[in-house]
Amino acid sequence: MAANSHRLSAAFAAAALAASFASLADDARGLLERMERALASRNYQGTFVHEHDGQTETLRIVHRAEGGGFAERLVSLDGSGREVIRRDGELRAYFPDQRAVLVEDDPNTGLLLTGLQALDSAGQMYRLSEVAPTRISGREARVLVVEPQDDLRYGYRVWIDESSAMPLKTQLQTAGGRVVEQLVFTDLSLPARVADSALQPAFSAHDFRLLRHGAAAAAAPRQAADTTWDAADLPPGFRLVAHSTRMMGDNPRAVTHLVFSDGLASVSVFVEPRSGAPDGTPAASAPPAETRLGSSSAVSTEVDGHRVTAIGEVPPATVRAIAGSLRPGFAPAARSGGGAGPRR
Repeated sequence: MAANSHRLSAAFAAAALAASFASLADDARGLLERMERALASRNYQGTFVHEHDGQTETLRIVHRAEGGGFAERLVSLDGSGREVIRRDGELRAYFPDQRAVLVEDDPNTGLLLTGLQALDSAGQMYRLSEVAPTRISGREARVLVVEPQDDLRYGYRVWIDESSAMPLKTQLQTAGGRVVEQLVFTDLSLPARVADSALQPAFSAHDFRLLRHGAAAAAAPRQAADTTWDAADLPPGFRLVAHSTRMMGDNPRAVTHLVFSDGLASVSVFVEPRSGAPDGTPAASAPPAETRLGSSSAVSTEVDGHRVTAIGEVPPATVRAIAGSLRPGFAPAARSGGGAGPRR
């Protein structure tokens, strides 16, 4: 009887513990949802410090929510004084030291964390939890942790203001906890309104050189891509989510653009036909090359006479694996990674 009683007590304790963990997960998800709503609906402005690769930069941000979208101005308070203004699906980057402005299309996503809601589609690749609260910049903050389950992707640690649900500090971390990139607000306010003047550049740019991304490509004669591309064996959790062809730079031939995602992290891959020499002989193969810029990794290699470039906010091993998995001749289709190759 005593043994049965002990087993029953243990069963109740296990059930209570499981319920406790489930409640913690629900609390963390509720906190994440609060932050997402705050970022989507609030005006905010402030100063933050951005740290990556041993470098530190101080920036000022003004963000206005408007009509389901937003307008945003980012100003570097160090060095060149460059500014970035994002509005109506367009990004304008001003470089006063070069007297130039770069214009390009821009997705409707703000600077701060606006993509973590995609955790629902990221499956078992990440674990969401909440750890002990603390104080950041004089505010009470709850701490949300998005932990990757392998070393092929980065995770997040986010300090969220208890009262406003705004992120006060964010870190991008490896699976082992090493900080890759950090953003910390030193001051943050939530004004009821943001004037149009606060979203204008601080200088006149009427005589700046205008550089429009893809402008040279628009004038080039368009040719279809010479083959279709897909990945034979993707890293676990990644799948093909977008496939298109576009004109880039001075290349008259279409470049294939593929996007692979695990639901949270994404990698863009560009496949470009390599031009031969003027006498018609094939171009010599170039050795693989890797670069890193902040939290982004990129690799460029050659596959079947094409230059393949993969870039994403993931560890270097992930872009290498995705670039190396590409094969020509497959019909584009979304497929999950993690073992099985594509069907012919």
